[in-house]
Amino acid sequence: MTDMLTFDAEAARSLERTYRTPDVVAQRRIVLDTLALRPGERVLDIGCGPGLLAAESAAVVGARGHVIGVDKSESMLTLARSRAVVPGGGKVDLRRAAADHLPCAERSVDVAVSTQVLEYVADVAGALAEIHRVLVPGGRVAVLDTDWDSLVWHCTDRPRMTRMLAAWDRHLADPHLPRTLLRALRRAGFEAASPLVIPLLNVGYRHDTYSAGLIDIVASYVVGRDGLTDDEIVAWSNDLRGLGDDYFFSLNRYLFTATKRP
Repeated sequence: MTDMLTFDAEAARSLERTYRTPDVVAQRRIVLDTLALRPGERVLDIGCGPGLLAAESAAVVGARGHVIGVDKSESMLTLARSRAVVPGGGKVDLRRAAADHLPCAERSVDVAVSTQVLEYVADVAGALAEIHRVLVPGGRVAVLDTDWDSLVWHCTDRPRMTRMLAAWDRHLADPHLPRTLLRALRRAGFEAASPLVIPLLNVGYRHDTYSAGLIDIVASYVVGRDGLTDDEIVAWSNDLRGLGDDYFFSLNRYLFTATKRP
């Protein structure tokens, strides 16, 4: 059973910090390079979060371009508004909406992008149908999601880690979405290419990494779930941070690209 993450102001800021780590900055650069945005294009960022990708997209499409960022979380949109004005860039229009009910007219955008969003959506087919609806013929889409079975996280207490991650999986509608996403894109009417894998690798504990920030996010989410006690959660966090040079974290994300058939 799914029990989705919710983002109050504090949780939104915590996630924003992970988005600013070198790991995720590099990931965002790969996504932007893959999108190959052009001046004047209309871009839809689905699940825009704190607005970093939306702002960077606006800088690329320029003053003649237009970026629409949608997110279900008002706390996330508040952060995104702080970077919605991009000097020399396109207009950034932020709207509160879900991935499967996009507030855009049919055939109104050139490019759609969704990073770490569809794995939270129960109706992926419906979300892809919405993306297909709003794209112009020949429009492009990029979707990035994680298969959480790819996670390798070193610890000194494997049974406790197993319990923590089993509880964490409950925050997603599908923690293994990439396995079926290529077929789903094709069924939705897209010409889909083979995906690209983007690994996140942290070796040696450092506070300015994606996984260091993830420790607090996981710990906050699993409180009171699956019989995990506060002491167990604190011990899990301390164990990881105490590994020092022996710290090891690896996780695979998969970037799918597709085109709406003319």
